[in-house]
Amino acid sequence: MGRKTFRENMKALEKEIIVQGEMVNEALYRSVDALRNLDITKAEKVIKDDQLINRKRWDIEEKCINLLATQQPVATDLRELIAVLSISTDLERMGDHAEGIAKIAIMHGDNPLIKPLVDIPRMAEKASDMLMRSIDAFINRDAETAKAICEEDDEVDALYDQTYRELLTFMTEDPTKITRATYLLWAAHNLERIADRVTNICERIVFLITGTMDEIKVSNY
Repeated sequence: MGRKTFRENMKALEKEIIVQGEMVNEALYRSVDALRNLDITKAEKVIKDDQLINRKRWDIEEKCINLLATQQPVATDLRELIAVLSISTDLERMGDHAEGIAKIAIMHGDNPLIKPLVDIPRMAEKASDMLMRSIDAFINRDAETAKAICEEDDEVDALYDQTYRELLTFMTEDPTKITRATYLLWAAHNLERIADRVTNICERIVFLITGTMDEIKVSNY
């Protein structure tokens, strides 16, 4: 396999990452919308479609392994392949978190939300923005943008802490709401983990460009 063919295969893998990222982003939005409206049909669709995100990950992994087996990659090539494998894995995990939110919508059953959702959709919006920009940073090999996105994780953490405090108040004031408040806390935690996984992607982008693997230090919120 010549260098031209290898580069063509890498470009194809980048397109696969873009597709997987869009699939995860759609799952994220639909899961939160399903929770906000307690839309069981939409929640079930998110759960079913998670299989497609999983399949995409396995397809990408198989193609990466094939390139490793048929080509003798140099250091830069290896970093690219490792980055693709790592990013695809984190995206698959994000899909699992979105699936978890959809399951929480179903767990509510006939019980209404304890309050209209405000901060949870804001968390989802921020996590989605971080996710899609991280994919762009990967495609454009933009280490500075990747580092900046990591800093924005503080915003999601702040929203999570705010949600936690509010839900804790509901629990202490009315014990009958503890279960439903806990459900929402789980949903918020899933969103916080999605943002964390975006920072994983950004760290991998920096590794790809610089060859240095290190945790990007973010300011303490």
